Amino acid sequence: MKFLDTNVILRYLTRDDEKKAKACYRLFQAAKRGEETLVTCEAVVAEVVYVLSSTRSPYQLSHAEVRDRLVPILSLRGLRISQKRLYLRALDLFAASPFLDFEDALSVAHMRQMNIPEIVSYDRDFDRVPAVQRIEP
Repeated sequence: MKFLDTNVILRYLTRDDEKKAKACYRLFQAAKRGEETLVTCEAVVAEVVYVLSSTRSPYQLSHAEVRDRLVPILSLRGLRISQKRLYLRALDLFAASPFLDFEDALSVAHMRQMNIPEIVSYDRDFDRVPAVQRIEP
């Protein structure tokens, strides 16, 4: 078992270093076949999304493009991440809601999983999310 860091996912998805991208591809293929077990966490997923979608990064991918690229990696048989389905739901919400950043989409996914309709926040973007009621302290 090995912990998977952000830069490995980014090298594979961006192919900005072809040699590293090929090595990452081989690693992910091994994980797909169940020959390799990788573990990662919420912070790594959030950082990948941020780097790929930020207007300050060279990639500037749309929310839907980020989801389309990241879902196959998160879905790998050999990738372990706590609450994997929650991250996949958050990526779907992120892709469907270009006004939300990923952390907000992840918060909404957590809320839906726990059946919590209210969020205490000053962030008015939550006002545009169906079935979420934003309240201020």
